[in-house]
Amino acid sequence: MSKEILIQIQAGEKRVAILNNGKLDDFYIEVDRYQSILGNVYKGRVESILPSINGAFVNIGQERNGFLYLTDAVNPLVEEDLSGPRRLFNKILNKKEDPPPAKPHNEPPQLKQGQEVLVQVVKEPFANKGARLTTHISLAGRFIVYMPYDAHHGVSKKIEDPEERKRLREALNEFTFVTHGGFIVRTVSMEQGKRELLRDAKFLVKIWQQIVKLSERKTAPALIYKEYDLLWKIVRDFLRDDVTTMLVDSRDEYIKLKKFVHTLIGREMVNKVQLYKGTEALFDFKNVSKELEKIYDTRVFLKSGSHIVIEQTEGLTVVDVNSGKFRTKASPEDAAFMVNLEAAPEIARQLRLRDLGGIIVIDFIDMTREEHKRKVLTALQAALEDDYAKTEVNRISSLGLVEMTRARTGKTLESIAFESCPYCGGRGRVKVD
Repeated sequence: MSKEILIQIQAGEKRVAILNNGKLDDFYIEVDRYQSILGNVYKGRVESILPSINGAFVNIGQERNGFLYLTDAVNPLVEEDLSGPRRLFNKILNKKEDPPPAKPHNEPPQLKQGQEVLVQVVKEPFANKGARLTTHISLAGRFIVYMPYDAHHGVSKKIEDPEERKRLREALNEFTFVTHGGFIVRTVSMEQGKRELLRDAKFLVKIWQQIVKLSERKTAPALIYKEYDLLWKIVRDFLRDDVTTMLVDSRDEYIKLKKFVHTLIGREMVNKVQLYKGTEALFDFKNVSKELEKIYDTRVFLKSGSHIVIEQTEGLTVVDVNSGKFRTKASPEDAAFMVNLEAAPEIARQLRLRDLGGIIVIDFIDMTREEHKRKVLTALQAALEDDYAKTEVNRISSLGLVEMTRARTGKTLESIAFESCPYCGGRGRVKVD
């Protein structure tokens, strides 16, 4: 499989397209007018506590207060001040200190109004809702995720080989330079040496040390740590051995990327970063622009002549599978199976391209044979394995419906690219006088 990463820099925005065998497989955009706060760490102040909804509102210096579930603040280090991070920092540095005993893990801390807490954004503000927060801070590197408050190690579930899982766990156990917190090995760590894992882990621990130091100097509400920008994340998460080229159309970004790739990964990957020198726009040259225009359409056509319809509401997304112009001499049951089987991977691709999340209901064409239902569901689940967002899929119901969820951590692509119509209020219809 040939994979390319295309980076197009325009006034006020950065666009990244990932192609698999020349086909658009993933798309990301970062615009100057909208600054993502996902992954940022803040020193916040508890403004109010609502036991009835099991949550607290925390002022992190944004337009709206963030929301923190009380069950997401069970960290025994969340106390009336930030002495917890300082004690943890001392443990990381192997300093001797006699802190007061921590509360048992099964006894939630009593948050108080006005209390300062260290929180991380796990979900962007959406509509009229503030950011979702957590005290369980995690820092993601290329191979490792470091969780300073969770004292356990783990290996990605997508790494299934028992011997490889054992090897990676043994490598984690050799991280003796840190005496607190836990690490999770990411899927990309397969077949990586201990040296690469150790370098990544030390890099993340250093970031945490800087977070702790800064949190002690700042007064809430304050930004303590800002997550890296889009291009950094693309290098971290996607630049692997299966990528043939990372093509960028900006000389300044090209120079920055080469330096960054050399620092983060090593010189073996630097040659994959190349500067596009053509006169035609990069996305036009690679036939990506037309594909991108389609991801805003409600209707998506498939090769067979069938199509899917994607409708979004505030609460959920509905995907309807239609036979359209598909014609065959097969029985209605077999015809429905063929259309559904073709639609399943395209649905997964569209969810990823549009970054749709929340509750998703897929209305497949009715099938009666259990074998057909099982194969369609398997095809959908297999296509979702390449999705970085967490997904959960229920079985096909008697009505031919599949209910699934996809973790929505940020704004949808449509909400970034479009604004609601001031005349119809987003209804898509203007009343006739």
